[in-house]
Amino acid sequence: MVDATQAAVPVYFGTMGAEYRWLRRRAEREGPSAADYERRDTITSLTMGVASLVAPIVMPKLLGPITPFKGRYGKALVATAIGTAAVTVVADRVARPEAITTDGNDEAPSASRARRRSFARKVASAAAVASVAAGGIAITTTWASLTSSDRMWNRRLVRDLGNGPLALAAAVLGWDFIYYWNHRFMHESRYMWAIHVVHHSSERYNLSTALRQPVADAFGTFAPYGLLCLLGVRPELVVQARGINLLYQYWIHTDTIRSLGPFEQLFNTPSHHRVHHGVNQQYLDRNHGSILILWDRLFGTFEREGEPVVYGLTKNINTFEPTRVMTHEHADMLRDVGRSCTWRDRLSFVLRGPGWSYRRQAELAELPAA
Repeated sequence: MVDATQAAVPVYFGTMGAEYRWLRRRAEREGPSAADYERRDTITSLTMGVASLVAPIVMPKLLGPITPFKGRYGKALVATAIGTAAVTVVADRVARPEAITTDGNDEAPSASRARRRSFARKVASAAAVASVAAGGIAITTTWASLTSSDRMWNRRLVRDLGNGPLALAAAVLGWDFIYYWNHRFMHESRYMWAIHVVHHSSERYNLSTALRQPVADAFGTFAPYGLLCLLGVRPELVVQARGINLLYQYWIHTDTIRSLGPFEQLFNTPSHHRVHHGVNQQYLDRNHGSILILWDRLFGTFEREGEPVVYGLTKNINTFEPTRVMTHEHADMLRDVGRSCTWRDRLSFVLRGPGWSYRRQAELAELPAA
């Protein structure tokens, strides 16, 4: 089966070329804007696009051997997660601040005790990071294995819907609905945001931004699109629905189309998606839909475009280096885990939203050193 997103590569380059020329003429008349192409930014986006095509081929081969209940090293991965968690608990206890009281007066801990606490803190930091990383990979690979389209097709609850236009329409509509929730979840939980942040990292907004796709989907726990197979949609139709969904998303990453009138009541459009990419306070975590904006209207996440959109991240990374763009949020998340002294904070830095993480970082920075 031909991958529609790969077959459309010539269209991507042709439309980006046309948009580039149009934006240059507009810039000559009206001045520069965040929609204009910038060479380094565009190269980074294209690099990410290529990486997003390679990742689904490479990642299963890398992660397959360590997938629990499937790969030969799956048990070792789970044992690593549990063992390092136990080490962290013990090291946390040793590193816990203690006051030594003599005659009612608090005294500073001895030098040997301070060294022991410092060493335990380092051990807890390294072990916690190892435990979270190993545990996360164990959970996400197991989830992906258990929720694959083929597996769910073999366990379908209703009859085969066939291969006709109605079945394809059901696949496209179902994919779009599940996508809305996955997209929303990626904005509301940090370990999922660490995957998706790649797409929001550009401070520009043009068709090349659409190609700046995530490469670490293997480290997420998504609502499975294979659920459609339980309802009789064939796996190959699920793949087609994915391609249609991605192709639709491409054209809405532009500033050259302003408003589409009544069409915007039901469908996602460039105007609606510009809002989604904005860091203006009223635009944060809005308009998660892909083809249909209907889901946002129904579930309370819709926002109409008003004031000019500021693109990028609330904390921009100020780099065009692709590996940094790919990994910066995962690296920052694990760094926060390593700096935390309690499991509550460690797990919160992974599971809670990025906004909570930034606020907690500020709170911890204000605390006196232990």
